[in-house]
Amino acid sequence: MEKKRLALKKLMEAVEKELLQKPNRKTLDRLSMLAGFQNWDTFQEALHGEADGATNYK
Repeated sequence: MEKKRLALKKLMEAVEKELLQKPNRKTLDRLSMLAGFQNWDTFQEALHGEADGATNYK
């Protein structure tokens, strides 16, 4: 029973580590496109800067 408990603990640690990783750039760009932006940078500019995203529709 102790081996099963340790194996489960290791599995949970691996899953938590994977979930806490930042998505790669390609994933971020694709998510930004779903939100109507050209890429991650333009999404970030609209979110934190002066851009409003209107340049994506010109």
